[in-house]
Amino acid sequence: ACDCFQLYGYCYQDSNDIPDTLTTITELGSPLEMIQLLQTSWEDRFRICLSLVRLLHYLAHSPLGSVTLLDFRPRQFVIVDGELKVTDLDDASIEESSCTSNSDCFMEFPARNFTLPCSVEGRCQSMNEKRNLYNAYRFFFTYLLPHSAPSSLRPLLDKIVNATGNHNKHGNAKYFLFYLSVENKQFTEAFKTIALLWLFAEYRRVPEAFIPDENYRCWPSYHHKGCLLSVFDINEAIDICDSYSQCKAFVLTNQTTWTGRQLVFFKMASNHIVPDPDKITYVKVTD
Repeated sequence: ACDCFQLYGYCYQDSNDIPDTLTTITELGSPLEMIQLLQTSWEDRFRICLSLVRLLHYLAHSPLGSVTLLDFRPRQFVIVDGELKVTDLDDASIEESSCTSNSDCFMEFPARNFTLPCSVEGRCQSMNEKRNLYNAYRFFFTYLLPHSAPSSLRPLLDKIVNATGNHNKHGNAKYFLFYLSVENKQFTEAFKTIALLWLFAEYRRVPEAFIPDENYRCWPSYHHKGCLLSVFDINEAIDICDSYSQCKAFVLTNQTTWTGRQLVFFKMASNHIVPDPDKITYVKVTD
């Protein structure tokens, strides 16, 4: 299904006073504000990018053919329950540009230009999909994906973002969806493999234990009075703690985010540890 506004109903009215009027009733969404998005957690931004990629994939393979959004800007989208949805399809087009040579398939953008191949049928190959993908790259991916991303994922994210911006042979929505989808096993395995490569300090494991105090603030955090972040596994938690000079311990909770990443409290000290059957504390023993 398309990540578009859900249409709940419509009413067509044709009278002498109001001729040819169509009223639609749609779901409620929040305007997309890029500054606010940059202040949210990386995982929330990842979710928005994932929903955008699913939309790109749908537009490239819609029942009508490949669809391009001629006015592809943040103001055309809203956030509904953490997902990005397009609200305005007035400027959508299914017409692939006609051509007689490759030079007719020239795409010009403010920072980069591309020339696509002209097919034997006289159409510019994948121009609609490439236009959508590059606009998604310059308006969304380049800002939302790399910023404060988990260090263990940055090499893979750089590869993905570069592919969307360079229009190489893999730079299409299907390739991007393949790498971004949290359900994809290869993405998960790549995540795990990269995380295991990082060196870390030695930590002592204290099962069924929690540190109630010793909080410090970090950004971005799921807790406004402490440092609560999501991690893929213990190795990423150690990597994060090692990156903060004030971090001397962290606590694994039994809570997860929508992608299944575990929530972890990072602490300044471990002077006061209390029993808690639902948590595991790790205390740094070397610096």
